[in-house]
Amino acid sequence: MYLGQGSVRIVTPEDKVIYIDPYAGEDAWYSLPADLILVTHAHSDHNALDRIAQRNADCRVVTQDDALAGGEHQAFDLGFAKVDSMQAGFNDFHDASKCVGYVIELSDGTTVYVSGDTSTTEQMRDGTLKVRGIDYAFWCTDGVYNMGLQEAAEAAAMVGASHNIPYHITTTDSGQVFDRAAAESFAAPNALVVIPGEEIPLNG
Repeated sequence: MYLGQGSVRIVTPEDKVIYIDPYAGEDAWYSLPADLILVTHAHSDHNALDRIAQRNADCRVVTQDDALAGGEHQAFDLGFAKVDSMQAGFNDFHDASKCVGYVIELSDGTTVYVSGDTSTTEQMRDGTLKVRGIDYAFWCTDGVYNMGLQEAAEAAAMVGASHNIPYHITTTDSGQVFDRAAAESFAAPNALVVIPGEEIPLNG
C-alpha cells in the first residue's frame, strides 16, 4: 500500500508487514503490527516511528545509521525479506553519507526498490540497480528537494524496473500529500500511478 509522501507498506507472502518511511496517511493504514520498519533518512517526513504503535515482539527497525554502519552500505536478511541499502542523496538537501534507498527482495523473489530522497546516483547509472531485476520501483519526484519528474523518468529508464511508481510528489509537509496530475505525467517506461491508500498486488 502507498500511504502518501514517501511512506509505503508491504505485506509479504508470509503476511509479515514492512513499513518504509512512516509519516503520511491515515492512522488505520498503520494498524497492521510491524515486523520490519525501514527509514531512509532523518528528515521528519520519513521517520515518524511513533505512528507505528503496533509492533510484533521481534520487529526490527533499520535506520539510515544502521544501513550505513561503518560508512558502508549494509545488507539485512530477515528470512521473509532480504534488504540491501543503496545510494541516495547527492543534492543540496540530502547528504549521501546520511541517506539511503532500499532494495527489498521478498521470499517469492519479488523485488521492490524505494529511492528515498535523492538525485540520480551512480548505482542508477552503472547498472548496479538494473541487474537486480527490480519489479516495483518507487521514485521520488518532487523536483525541488530531489529529482523531478523528468530526471526520475530518465533514472527509471536506466534501472529498467517492470513497474515505475512516482512518489514523494509534492514538497509540502501536511501529512498525506499527492499530486495525481503530476503523477500521471510521469513519463518513465512502465509507469504505474498508485494513489495514497491504494493497495496493489506484488506479483513480479
